[in-house]
Amino acid sequence: MGYNTKALKNRIRSVNSTLHLTRAMGLVASSKMRRANESMNSGRQYAAAFGSVMDLLTACPDCIHSPYMRPTEGKRVCLVVIAGDRGLAGGYNANVFRLTESMPREKVIPIGKRACDRYHGEFASSERYTGAQASELARELCRAFLAGEYDRVGIVSTRYVSMMTQEAQLTWLLPLERTEGRENATVDAVFEPDETSILNTAVPDYVAGVLMRCIRESFACEVAARRMAMDSAGKNAQTMIDNLQIKYNRARQGAITQEITEIVAGSGS
Repeated sequence: MGYNTKALKNRIRSVNSTLHLTRAMGLVASSKMRRANESMNSGRQYAAAFGSVMDLLTACPDCIHSPYMRPTEGKRVCLVVIAGDRGLAGGYNANVFRLTESMPREKVIPIGKRACDRYHGEFASSERYTGAQASELARELCRAFLAGEYDRVGIVSTRYVSMMTQEAQLTWLLPLERTEGRENATVDAVFEPDETSILNTAVPDYVAGVLMRCIRESFACEVAARRMAMDSAGKNAQTMIDNLQIKYNRARQGAITQEITEIVAGSGS
């Protein structure tokens, strides 16, 4: 019985240590949440504004001849995969990798330590990814697409639905496509010198904007997923401690009862 109480006490101490760790990680995630949401919303607004201009350009009849809108049926796909720098975020990283593995792909460009480790890429932090890095990658993707190295270019990232829900998603970057319903739409805007030249010039910046939006949104998803995972782990740890404490009290009570019984039996003899 003495061994049981000692083992239970050690177990309680171990789980209690884990509880302190999960609470600390939950607090860190909470402290990052506001900044991550602000960055995500800014990225969404920028991408939406730029996207509305691109919708006008792609609706122009002449732009159908742009090399960025070339029809393709090839299967050479390049995917930019955005995951987290750390784990302990529930199914955040696993969902991204599951979607990536379901896609045919010629090449994977990983962003985030977990993605870089999985796909053997050069390390690029998803939390500290800069606009300059996004611009450089966007121009390289556009160059490779125009050179015919890839038929399609897409991003695998995570979409923020709510604190409770984040979903892995695939966003196609290239080739550009007309927005559904705008095939025969009339374009009221006037572009100088011409629509096709502006479209070809704007595409690298547009790709960089979408890339940064996906990275910022993915980071907000990672923080939210980690906070929820740590909250859940903390509740489970506290429940485990309570159950272990009950077992410990019972074992200790049994040990005391046995000692009293032995003392009484010894004095009676």
